[in-house]
Amino acid sequence: MDMAQQRAKAPRGSSARPRLTARDWADAALAAMGEGGLAAVAVEPLAARLGTTKGSFYWHFSNRDALIEAALERWEEAGTEAVITEVEAEPDPGRRLRRLLARATSRAATDPLEVSLLASAADPRVAAALARVTDRRIGYVAALFAALGFPEGEARHRGLLAYTAYLGHTQLGHAVPQSLPADDAAHDRYLDGVIDTLVRPRDGGDEAEHVAI
Repeated sequence: MDMAQQRAKAPRGSSARPRLTARDWADAALAAMGEGGLAAVAVEPLAARLGTTKGSFYWHFSNRDALIEAALERWEEAGTEAVITEVEAEPDPGRRLRRLLARATSRAATDPLEVSLLASAADPRVAAALARVTDRRIGYVAALFAALGFPEGEARHRGLLAYTAYLGHTQLGHAVPQSLPADDAAHDRYLDGVIDTLVRPRDGGDEAEHVAI
């Protein structure tokens, strides 16, 4: 049962609060990171955001560092593993690649969290999480290029290109949003162009043949 359902079941006029989970705290910490970086992760403001007390926090975490670690693990799970699981439902690797990039760029346009985490990369905890996520994402996209027929080294190279294109898109979307396509149709054409470039074989190379997606 989610929090909304728990609140709905509470007796009218009751002062009882829904029992929060460690995930609730981790999600709240991630939201705070997206808004104000690591400095925004503070127990009392998060308790107020969640409508609870510091006692709830200390029930789940020994200190703020433990919450930050849990939040970063939650980001890895929700922002990478869950997305991969979602796109894996598409059996065709070419369409899976397009679906992945469309999903990632759409999400990044409305969520400042990744930009905030990149700006906090000097923190060792964030740096470690970024390294794990980057390796996982590039590895997954490289596997899609390999499934399209590219040799291993070329697939890895194109996976890196795809990921840097995504990061650049994300940064621009928050720093200079007017530089990106303004409507859905233009965005779709832009995305098609990015993918067309990524899957096009090099002149004279022995990479995979051009794949229509």
